[in-house]
Amino acid sequence: MSEPLADLRGALDGALADLGLPAPKNPPSLESPRQADHGDVATNAAMLVAKAAGRQPREVAEELAQRLAVRLGPALESAEVAGPGFLNLVLSDQWYVEALQTVLAAGEAWGGGGADPVRSVNLEFVSANPTGPIHVGGTRNAAYGDALGRILAFQGHAVHREFYVNDFGSQIRRLGESVQARARAEEPPEGGYQGAYIADLAAQIEGAADLPTDQVAQLAVEIMVAQAQRSLARFHVLFDRWFSERSLHEGAPTPVEHAFEVLDGQGRTFREDGALWLRTTEFGDDKDRVLERSTGEHTYFASDIAYHQEKRERGFDLLIDVWGADHHGYVPRMHAAYRALGGGEDELELLIMQFVHLVEGGERGKMSKRAGEFVTLDDLVDDIGVDAARWFLLARSHDTTIDLDLELARRDSSENPVFYVQYAHARIASVLRKAGPERLAQALAGPPGVPAGGLHAGERALLRRIIDLPDEIREAADRRAPHRIATYALETAQLFSAFYRDSQVVGAEPEVETLRLRLAVAAQRALATALELLGISAPEEM
Repeated sequence: MSEPLADLRGALDGALADLGLPAPKNPPSLESPRQADHGDVATNAAMLVAKAAGRQPREVAEELAQRLAVRLGPALESAEVAGPGFLNLVLSDQWYVEALQTVLAAGEAWGGGGADPVRSVNLEFVSANPTGPIHVGGTRNAAYGDALGRILAFQGHAVHREFYVNDFGSQIRRLGESVQARARAEEPPEGGYQGAYIADLAAQIEGAADLPTDQVAQLAVEIMVAQAQRSLARFHVLFDRWFSERSLHEGAPTPVEHAFEVLDGQGRTFREDGALWLRTTEFGDDKDRVLERSTGEHTYFASDIAYHQEKRERGFDLLIDVWGADHHGYVPRMHAAYRALGGGEDELELLIMQFVHLVEGGERGKMSKRAGEFVTLDDLVDDIGVDAARWFLLARSHDTTIDLDLELARRDSSENPVFYVQYAHARIASVLRKAGPERLAQALAGPPGVPAGGLHAGERALLRRIIDLPDEIREAADRRAPHRIATYALETAQLFSAFYRDSQVVGAEPEVETLRLRLAVAAQRALATALELLGISAPEEM
């Protein structure tokens, strides 16, 4: 089933071809104008092709308007040239009514599919060190990675969600030493971990004071990973695999040694001063990197390379890693290493999250895992709930620092955006219950028609935004931008509220009631889909 805006794009492409104009490098926009009197759809098509054609954009836009009138027929009421060459289109009520029928016919699938090509995606996110509970930064990573996975899957991609457990190396031994020191009532080691959770670990591990430190460390990791799994499941985040870094150093040869063999086979390694180096400068890094020290000890980078080689060999088309802000400087070397393994430039994406600041009373809090002073995922959920936490962590772009206003997030009022969106969904459910199943079924079964008085501005505005959903999901997927879905949900809720304020639904004239009930069902479906993609509940009652 074609999408209404896709049909418009087809008509636009055809009109350009009719005029013998070159196809633009980038697809022309089909956007809702900011001002209602500028029509229903604005396109920059004329400006995109005018220069290559050696013509003035406004002149091209005038001719384009004429060709669109022919191709769209009665679906197009008017087309006006604006500014430097924008073309503002006003679509007919009949076009809107038929578009509404398309939305309703698609049902829960509205907005989904469309992935081209469909890809097998390994999405690795959170991957917090098991040296402490997941803090608020990791919570943002969890919300983002999960929402991105939902969006990509809804588009039709095969998404495999993975958590990389950093259970190997010096920080794990330091965790064991910290737990053991607590069990022995000693001061923590220099650079060790503190906090109530260390005391809890010491109490849970029987004989922690006397066991070998490595064993204490491994038992502590197992407890922390199990806790992370429970916390994330509570936050509606599930993984297909929890991958152990330790496993990269086991077997014969180990996966790390295998990765070295692959790199050596590509001619990318060399030895100097007894150490094994990788020629990352050949792929844009600022210096070559050590893989194995002269002592024979492998670097952390070696584990990362082996992990990415292991993922490559599992056959994924695309690897997406979601990393914390402290990994920003690590990006060039990882891209270089992946290329050195033989991977393509477009096969690995490294997305960097920015920081989260919790704000209360206008002041930011401070966090330190080693000092034991931090807000955990569970703390945040206990305070403001899963839905509010996910909304406020997803409402801004992942590469933007967030100030999360806890006081606002706690409010059950229209000031709180997640409450506002959920309330709009619940209000629609109430309207549909009031109509009753028989009346609603009759409205949905009847042939689509335009009421005698035509569509009101509020009806057109709401329906126009509902029609945008497939494009918004596509953009959110392509740009790795779940915050676009949050923005869409809020705007759709606002448009429904304005429509509901000005329009009687149940009890209106029969043909008007039919249209408005159909519109309410479509709006509820759009909101429910948006909330589902964000991992937020869509209540029927509030």
